[in-house]
Amino acid sequence: MSVEQVQAATDPDPTPLLSLRGVTKVYGQGPARVRALRGIDLDIHAGEFVAVLGTSGCGKSTAMNILGCLDAPSSGIYRLDGVPVEQLGGDVLARLRNARFGFVFQGFNLLKRTSALANVELPLVYADMPRRERLRRCFAGLREVGLAGREHANPNQLSGGQQQRVAIARALVTRPPILLADEPTGNLDTKTSEEIMELLARLNDERGITIVMVTHDVEIAAYAKRHVVFRDGHIESDSPNRDRVVPS
Repeated sequence: MSVEQVQAATDPDPTPLLSLRGVTKVYGQGPARVRALRGIDLDIHAGEFVAVLGTSGCGKSTAMNILGCLDAPSSGIYRLDGVPVEQLGGDVLARLRNARFGFVFQGFNLLKRTSALANVELPLVYADMPRRERLRRCFAGLREVGLAGREHANPNQLSGGQQQRVAIARALVTRPPILLADEPTGNLDTKTSEEIMELLARLNDERGITIVMVTHDVEIAAYAKRHVVFRDGHIESDSPNRDRVVPS
């Protein structure tokens, strides 16, 4: 099955964009065996902004890795656009990750001796996009996250918040419908964290990007439209956020 066939499976009806059914994840064997997920059922629809909350070791990052096709369940079914992911080969999964997902991590994961522009350009290089179109998208992406004029700065010339903005631009430059963010403000101060969350909330509201964000911080989760709370490998609660912080 090709990436194109997976994308064509998108249905405008209530079919979830991302769906986990009975998903478990076990690491190790014998006495070192750890059950990170214990039968998770979770549906996420296009256009949602979901905060996945819980303490360290509760399974939230494991669930995120499975949703992003970075890891596979030990058992259960993960459907992306209605297609069981276990049916897809490794090459298709790699292309699918590049086409369908943008990833933002706590540690930024930028190439240190490479400009902001070149960092954002990298996914488009892997996608074999012509250079002129790559540069057009990269300049536009950095402008969208407030970094116009800083395209040629290296990460060590940027603040933590600016580095995370570069990471967000890189995640979005392939125009994926889904953004997965794992503790995106974990290394930032309060003011910068608020700026990053305002940016993510606007991307969700204005562009309809589906966002799934892992966080342990309830103040950061306040920007999401839905809260899913994990505890000991289970989903403890799943509810709309009726007190959402609306971006200004």
